[in-house]
Amino acid sequence: MYRTMVSPSPVRVLSRRTVKPPPRPREHIQLTTWDLSMLDGDYIKKGLLFTPPPFSTPHLVDHLDASLADALAVYYPVAGRLSTHRHRRDAIRDVVGCSVSIDCAGQGAELLHAVADDVTLSDVIVPPNADVPRVVRSFFPLDAAANYDGHELPLLAVQVTELVDGVFVGFAYNHALSDGTSCWNFLNTWAEIARLKLSPPGAKATRVLKLKPPLIQRWSPDHGEAAAPIVLPYADLAPLVQRQPAPELRERMLHFSSESLTKLKEQARRELMAARDEDAAAAVTKFQALASLLWRCVTRARHRHVTTTTTTTTTKTVCASFAVNDRSRLRPPLPAEYFGNCVDLLTTEAVSASKLLARGHGWAAGAVGRAVAAHTDAAVRACTTAWEEGKKPMVSMLRPAGGGGGDVFVMLSSPRFDVYGCDFGWGKPVAVRSGDGNKFDGVVGLFPGREGGGSIEVEVALAPQHMAVLEQDDELWAAVSPGARGR
Repeated sequence: MYRTMVSPSPVRVLSRRTVKPPPRPREHIQLTTWDLSMLDGDYIKKGLLFTPPPFSTPHLVDHLDASLADALAVYYPVAGRLSTHRHRRDAIRDVVGCSVSIDCAGQGAELLHAVADDVTLSDVIVPPNADVPRVVRSFFPLDAAANYDGHELPLLAVQVTELVDGVFVGFAYNHALSDGTSCWNFLNTWAEIARLKLSPPGAKATRVLKLKPPLIQRWSPDHGEAAAPIVLPYADLAPLVQRQPAPELRERMLHFSSESLTKLKEQARRELMAARDEDAAAAVTKFQALASLLWRCVTRARHRHVTTTTTTTTTKTVCASFAVNDRSRLRPPLPAEYFGNCVDLLTTEAVSASKLLARGHGWAAGAVGRAVAAHTDAAVRACTTAWEEGKKPMVSMLRPAGGGGGDVFVMLSSPRFDVYGCDFGWGKPVAVRSGDGNKFDGVVGLFPGREGGGSIEVEVALAPQHMAVLEQDDELWAAVSPGARGR
């Protein structure tokens, strides 16, 4: 059962409403293995910071309400709820398993209007040598909700928070419904509809959506046909949901310019060439180079007694995990408009902390590259088969055992998401921030830089004692743009 966590906050909710799409025939969409693996995870919590619109906040909420209803007509599963069907051997025997679907009956999304007294844009946009303020977490609805709670809660809730000199729009989006690619496709469609509604009357001829509609039919490994119900071997799914308390974390937003990323890539290439790994050197990417830097710096912060010259090998191994989009890896590939989860969490080979730091930047970038290269169509299908045939299918892809910590290092989100394309009619966002969803010690979120050009914003969440060491890491801060030094 979903429980709201109450804590003091400068944010006051003034109103809430349910936004529904136009009526359509009821439909049930079966969840795939990708979708089901998100049940014991948190809602996607992402939000956008804007300068004030040229009209009142109540008018803004009405504007977002009307455009959201139109967007839900296109992305109608977002307005639904999760539904569990219990399977029996016959009409009177015990339950042998459960399947989960999206009940598309137009139940609606939730839209909240809130105000944050005395909070300004500058309170949210802080320099890299300062932590993301805790008040940001109050800008998101559905506190502590798990994806499984979508049986009762809306699959989408939006909170419009009025600041002293701006507006923050926070989204809580059920991750069992879809992955980040589909989520941002939906948000960009909603934003485009909102912009069109504010266009001048003489521009009606151009009021045609440019974004492609979603492909709603779920993927099946069996010749791409519509997904059949996947029966999980449990009589009740609720006990699978682990409601772990939120860990104590510090968070930083770090900016990496395109030039800085190019330097990191070139450094990795040179080190791989020196190690005579010419194939890895030729294939290395900026993502691999950035992953290498962050993985090694976080590991160094956790194992500050380990140096590149240590003679003692740390017995505990470390690895890097990161989400990867499977759409283009399948054969035939799925289109970018495929709506649903189509993502796996890849992991590098394990290595001791001392060896990771001793082997250097190039080796770590190559390790990330090897994990990506091995994730082919055959590997994707093998993962799907293994999941379906497992005696205890995994429903917590993004929730690490024990709530994180230890040597967990996970990179989520993507700089490819069109975050700053979400212009609802009065200008693009000035910043992106995330809430408490899927946050633990060692998680890193990636976003595109606002100026574009291949720059990347990185959100790092660490336990306070680890962040205190990370903020003194010379290698990290030499790459961060601008090169502000932690306190």
